[in-house]
Amino acid sequence: MDERFLSPEGEGAKMRIVQELVPGRQITLAHIIANPGEILYRKLGLDPAVDHTKSAIGVLTISPHETAIIAADIAIKASAAELGFVDRFSGTLILTGTVSAVEASFEAIATYVRDKLGFTVCAVTRT
Repeated sequence: MDERFLSPEGEGAKMRIVQELVPGRQITLAHIIANPGEILYRKLGLDPAVDHTKSAIGVLTISPHETAIIAADIAIKASAAELGFVDRFSGTLILTGTVSAVEASFEAIATYVRDKLGFTVCAVTRT
């Protein structure tokens, strides 16, 4: 065995691997769930009595994660979509509203981060 690849402790010693998260500037997921079931609202921590009258849930992830705060601001200013959840630690944003409102918010977010911040933006998917 090549000595350059042996650990200082010798053969059989455990190798330690260091992993780092290097966030890109990108929207990695933008998905619209049309007509979700009431149980999905409950599992997401949303009030089904209020939110179930909406016809869509939008899920978006973005990095760097703190950009979710900016995306949330853009989303609620761009349409009648409502903020269901925002997490600056994971970059997750959940919106509720009509399909067209959630779609308009996603488009406004994508336009801003792509054109002003130089982000890479994924396509919006739907179920």
